[in-house]
Amino acid sequence: MNLSRKRQQGSISMLVVISLIAVIAVLGLAIDSGFGYMIRTRLDAAADGAALAAGHAVTRGNTPAEQTTNAQQAAAAFFTANYPTNFLGSTATMNTPSIVFNAGTVTIDVQAQAQVPVSFMQLFGFRILNVSTHSQTIRKDLDMAFIVDVTGSMTTMPGEPAAVRANAISFLNNFDISNDRVALMHFAYGTIVDVPYKADSSRGFDRPGMTQAINHFSFKGSTNSSEAFWNARTQMDQLVNPSSLRVIVFFSDGAPNSFASQFANKVAACNNMVGTVVSGDGQSGTPTGFYRDDQISQSVGWPCSVGNVSNNFIKQLPAFYNAHNPNDQTFPIVTNSPRVVTNAVTYTNINRASRNLLEAMAENARANKIYVFTLGLGLELTQPAGPDNELGQDVLKCMANTSDAPARCYNAQEPVGVYCHAATPADLKPCYSQLASAILRIAK
Repeated sequence: MNLSRKRQQGSISMLVVISLIAVIAVLGLAIDSGFGYMIRTRLDAAADGAALAAGHAVTRGNTPAEQTTNAQQAAAAFFTANYPTNFLGSTATMNTPSIVFNAGTVTIDVQAQAQVPVSFMQLFGFRILNVSTHSQTIRKDLDMAFIVDVTGSMTTMPGEPAAVRANAISFLNNFDISNDRVALMHFAYGTIVDVPYKADSSRGFDRPGMTQAINHFSFKGSTNSSEAFWNARTQMDQLVNPSSLRVIVFFSDGAPNSFASQFANKVAACNNMVGTVVSGDGQSGTPTGFYRDDQISQSVGWPCSVGNVSNNFIKQLPAFYNAHNPNDQTFPIVTNSPRVVTNAVTYTNINRASRNLLEAMAENARANKIYVFTLGLGLELTQPAGPDNELGQDVLKCMANTSDAPARCYNAQEPVGVYCHAATPADLKPCYSQLASAILRIAK
């Protein structure tokens, strides 16, 4: 009987030992796996960030070799900065990222691994826990039209023209000179396309040519924004094999107050001439014209250009915007929405029509899956102005389709862009950076 009890006690002791070993194993696995999970999470974040950093940096450089070097350096710098040395006792390494250029897209692959000594699991012969991760970023090709306002009001703040030029040039440095397609234009009374897309619609853009053009911008004239937007859209529509991502970036310091069309004229020699009319200044200005729609500040010449168009020669406003096609009825001028415009040649009608046209053209672009990004400069954009005491920035918000845009124009079914307000010239740099980051984010 006593012998049997001793045997039972021995069996129970063995079960306890075995159970303790199992508990220790499970505990060790849980602790070491927990460390492994935290290391994997940190490794994933560092690799993902490195891939994104490479995606931004791959746009810099004039050749694929330069772009590859910049992308790999940016990835390495980000990974090193975001995976601390000896994190939880681990040692991490990142392979040299793979950068592959193919038909307008850039594929970036980042692989990283980490090794960490285990604690409890050493009891079972395991000494090292290996963790690895892989992150991929695909930089899609981009078609972008960049529109710069060079009206006379751009000279009201100290250093404003220089800041406009410098930050426009810096903005272009965010994009891939070999794979992105970019067209540049500037406007005032009319629009000049400084650097169009390549004639053969091949990829890449002329950044040196654009830099030279921007450095020669002069600032004068009124704000015929719709003419600039029409040119941007036309440039885009003429492309062969358009990119999967299309963006129009519109920079201005005020709401539009001018538009171009073909006008019925009291002067026979000028009848049905295309030109730009201006609503005038202040809350009840006197309309003036004609100005050329293909130059930033130039009258069409006597006898078709006089001071007061309403009292001199324009019979009435046309029913539709028809500056480039007399039969075009896409964008109405005489309308009841969103602002009422009659055919009378008045300050109110010209100003309202200028705003209506720009918003309508932007909406039409978004309906065709084109993103619109806007940047507004100056405090006047936040002050009531025009015949209806509107905020100039509301027009820019409508164009971009931001969630805080007026209810008349926001459409959740269309691409949502970004509007950034630069109160002073010093705010241009962060605003352009915000727009570039947003564009590059949707390009991935």
